[in-house]
Amino acid sequence: MDGRADQNGRVYQASGDQHIVEHHHHGDVGPGAWAGTESVRQPTGGRAPLALRDRIELMRTLQAAVAPGAGNQVYVLHGMGGCGKTAVARSLFQFATAERDRIGFWVNAADRASLRSGMLAVAADRGATEGQLNAARNGLRAPADLVWERLEASESPWLLVLDNADSPEVLQDGGWLRANPRGTVLVTTRRAAAQWWPHAELHHVGVLPREAAAQVLCDLAPNSGTLEEAAEIADRLGRLPLALTLAGGFLSHQVIDPWSMEKYGKHLEGQERVGLIDRGAAALAQRDDRHLIRRTWQLSLDALAAQGLQESAPLLRLLACFGPDPLPLALLNTQEINSVVPQTRAEMALHGLLDQSLTALVDVGVRCVQTHAVLLASVMAGMPHDQAADLTSAAAQILSAVVPAIPERGPRDLRISLLAPHVLALLHHAFDVSVAAKALDVAVRLTCALHRSGDYLSAWELASAAAAITEPKLGPEHHLVLSAHARSGRALFRLGRFEESEAILRRVLTDRERLLGIDHPDTLDSYFGINHPLQQLGRATEGLELLQRAIDGREQVLGRGHPLTFRSRGIRLEYLPLADLAVEVDGATMKLPQECASHLGPNHVVTRGVRLSYTNALFRLGRFQEAVGDAGRLAAEYESHYGPHFSITHSAQSLYALILAGIGDADSAAELMTVTAERRALALGAEHPYTVETYQQLAEIRAAMGGHP
Repeated sequence: MDGRADQNGRVYQASGDQHIVEHHHHGDVGPGAWAGTESVRQPTGGRAPLALRDRIELMRTLQAAVAPGAGNQVYVLHGMGGCGKTAVARSLFQFATAERDRIGFWVNAADRASLRSGMLAVAADRGATEGQLNAARNGLRAPADLVWERLEASESPWLLVLDNADSPEVLQDGGWLRANPRGTVLVTTRRAAAQWWPHAELHHVGVLPREAAAQVLCDLAPNSGTLEEAAEIADRLGRLPLALTLAGGFLSHQVIDPWSMEKYGKHLEGQERVGLIDRGAAALAQRDDRHLIRRTWQLSLDALAAQGLQESAPLLRLLACFGPDPLPLALLNTQEINSVVPQTRAEMALHGLLDQSLTALVDVGVRCVQTHAVLLASVMAGMPHDQAADLTSAAAQILSAVVPAIPERGPRDLRISLLAPHVLALLHHAFDVSVAAKALDVAVRLTCALHRSGDYLSAWELASAAAAITEPKLGPEHHLVLSAHARSGRALFRLGRFEESEAILRRVLTDRERLLGIDHPDTLDSYFGINHPLQQLGRATEGLELLQRAIDGREQVLGRGHPLTFRSRGIRLEYLPLADLAVEVDGATMKLPQECASHLGPNHVVTRGVRLSYTNALFRLGRFQEAVGDAGRLAAEYESHYGPHFSITHSAQSLYALILAGIGDADSAAELMTVTAERRALALGAEHPYTVETYQQLAEIRAAMGGHP
């Protein structure tokens, strides 16, 4: 048998009983280490159970749902956190893919960004093109429609698991939850109200019966005690599967001084006999699912400390500052982690948590750790305020180290969708004002990165959510809160919601003028940004006046050679009336692209954008021969840098086609415009205004050819 592996892939071949030990090294944090395609072919909900106990009738029902020919049904598993819903889903996933030859898809449905990212990965798996995916990511076509079109067209039957759907309104917004004859949908959630799950078959997953709970402990730690001793421990842990898993992980990994179940049970008696992560940790207010597992991780961390892995405790506390979504491993290999755990010890600290089942490794195209939400909530609830402030501050610094200060335009980077839910989780945990400000700064930069990758929906959701979380903490006039609102308005413009965009950007502009003054860089950015929706709303004169304020202010404050100044001047060429445009082009002592290249360099992204704006200006003036050379180079450069399905590539190529028609090369123009129109139709849909305009331009080119194709 032959095996191959790419990049960080691994291939194992074995005969007989083999034990394989992996040593995990956290890769570099540079941009090249992050790119990847999200994988949805493997479950990401922690480890699979050794054996599924007391779910016989439920599994029979679910297995029948993936039998040959079965489909067109949605099943919902509901119950408290940690009760084993995901374990049931994993078992069905394994059965369906191994025994029923179904394709399995696993999507984290905890929030809008994770759900959309995962579902679009499903669409990609089922044949969606990059153009279609980009259009769905940037809001130019309905993402759910694309996904279900591809699932409907699947030649193979499938099972789709939507895990952690604890906010079912996320599924309803956009129509993500549907039934289809080609496959079966399984949802796990804590929310059981029938209103959320119309036409679905609901199944409650509760805590285990006493005998089954005891057997789970014996499965995990078979030599630690009797079934009756295991039953007594299970009773104390509320027979909650997650708590049982943590307890079993503890018992099975004591090597030097193995614990018996009897000894473990004694340590569970009385809170005063349990070593806390922090001795001053406050007790939870009520006996909920977090309380049921609290003692288990406390004992596990005590045991790790006794083995010389004291760093595992602060590492777990650090993980509690983030969310339950997959967290890239590379975050644990930054210099900033030294404030929590020595970077040289992070590897061993993580191994300790993995050995005790306190976290798990998952691979979604980027190697990650994933920790159960109930466990994270339990750890966070036990931290004193001062300790939580220090750890959330460290978490903000770690995130800040991997989010670019000035994100560049380019293809989607998988880390963006992976980091977004963790930034929001950190904002929820950050009660200290300075920490909230640090985390919000990261959120604003991350929003900008999402925006520049073309993922406008995620950019808007992250910006608006970050503003809503932090406004009560920092105040509505804080400059970072205003920046978050501004990023929200810019994303809304890209989504075609011009009135909403202008309203938000107008409020931000008014506040910035009042609080910061008219010459502050943030105010100048508002002058620049609000021009775009104003132009689309028919208020061109007002928009151009505000854009000119941005240009004048940036020249004075930032300098004539600053990238933002050049960007503003380039955009102005796209909106000037023709008479003024001719004066601007002919009256300049140096052509704008040449001036820009002399300051920023010929390969700078702003230089390329200015060249495109200037070429468009020449086209508007009818000076096709002057424009054609750079127009062709730009069309090729944009496709090379951003790919054939990026919107700016379409703009550059359609402009080139129009210029080719202007110089009389109608055949080449028609050929290029045909390709551009087809790409836009694929990406945006046939009814989108950009697509309609491109086909109209193609028709005009063909008409000039005498109607010949």
